[in-house]
Amino acid sequence: MVRLDKTQAPAQIQLMRKKSDLPTKTCAACGRPMVWRKKWARVWDEVRYCSERCGRMKRPANSDRARAPDGRGV
Repeated sequence: MVRLDKTQAPAQIQLMRKKSDLPTKTCAACGRPMVWRKKWARVWDEVRYCSERCGRMKRPANSDRARAPDGRGV
C-alpha cells in the first residue's frame, strides 16, 4: 500500500468547486435556473425539469394544440 503525504493529492480526487462554476440549465416548466447536482451527473444531458412537480406539470408547447376543437382535452 502506497501512502501519500498530505501535500500530495491522488489523481482521482477532484477538488471542490464553487457553486458558481457548476453548469446550469433553465427548467422547461417553470423557467427557473437549476444548477448541476451530483445525483444528475450521469443524466445531466437528459435533465429538463428542476423537480418532480415541474416534471408532472409539463407546460405544453402550444396550449391551443393541446385541446380538441370542441374545447375538451385531447
